[in-house]
Amino acid sequence: MTPLVIPVHPAGWRLSVAPMLDWTDKHCRYFHRLLTRRTRLYTEMVTTGALMHGSVRRHLRFDEAEHPLALQLGGSEPRELALAARMGEAWGYDEINLNCGCPSERVQRGAFGACLMAEPRLVAAGVKAMRDAVRIPVTVKHRIGIDRLESYDFVRDFVGTVAEAGCAVFIVHARNAWLQGLSPKENRAVPPLRYEVAYRLKADFPDLTIVVNGGITSPDAIEAHLSRVDGAMLGREVYHRPWQMTQWDQRFYAEAASVACPDAVEAAMVAYMEREARADGTPWYPIARHMLGLRHGQRGARLWRQVWSNHQLKPLPPRAVAAMARLALETESLPS
Repeated sequence: MTPLVIPVHPAGWRLSVAPMLDWTDKHCRYFHRLLTRRTRLYTEMVTTGALMHGSVRRHLRFDEAEHPLALQLGGSEPRELALAARMGEAWGYDEINLNCGCPSERVQRGAFGACLMAEPRLVAAGVKAMRDAVRIPVTVKHRIGIDRLESYDFVRDFVGTVAEAGCAVFIVHARNAWLQGLSPKENRAVPPLRYEVAYRLKADFPDLTIVVNGGITSPDAIEAHLSRVDGAMLGREVYHRPWQMTQWDQRFYAEAASVACPDAVEAAMVAYMEREARADGTPWYPIARHMLGLRHGQRGARLWRQVWSNHQLKPLPPRAVAAMARLALETESLPS
């Protein structure tokens, strides 16, 4: 089958940080943007129901510094997806991404996520509805199969059907999703990685942008994947060890590295905490949790993390906590 392709520039998806529920909120994304200018960032999955019936501002608010930024939607009803996509475009997102990869039971009860791979025509209808509603790219993130079905034909036909509806970018989590018997955490580790499936999709659909996701842990691994597909998406590895992102702009986009030292990033985050407190009354500690990996491998980092994680310090302003954390780092002892 010949897919209907909207021209996109594959370099826009060369590197990205995965949408991670309860992790990649706006504060996390702001932190990541301090480390890399070019990497594409994704929101947590936002359900169409949350946007139809909840606080749109709470779910869609972001800082302008976060661009390029994609809104990931969870849903299956084309009309609701179109409405949600239109909201995302109106708020200024650069891309709408449909989740066809989450295996959680809660998501399955809502009839979306990975179970949608069994209904490619429904996914295609949702993609077409969103494409008709917005001018920004509509993309799909999916697995390579569901349960123990490891037929390449299954994922090939899924991609082909959805591409005919106008989707030109597919983010391929190179594991199956087991819908029964595994938790979401186990679904990120137990089903075997099969990168060759993503590579084969690129060979079969050369005009599509294919991004590989799952188990990628180093710049060398990224480089190896980029020799076979158009992009690589990393998740928990860069959440826990974020400093590697500071070299991505230079290595993969031929641009200067983003920042010089962790101290500068920490200072920028403290200033951000103060702005968020003034703007919305947001306390510093739900923001600070995202930067605990900043000094991974640095001498004194464990004590530095203990200060920023100390709930007894919640009443203090973030600048005071930062001073205590810096003292713990330098002296390698916790301040009294």
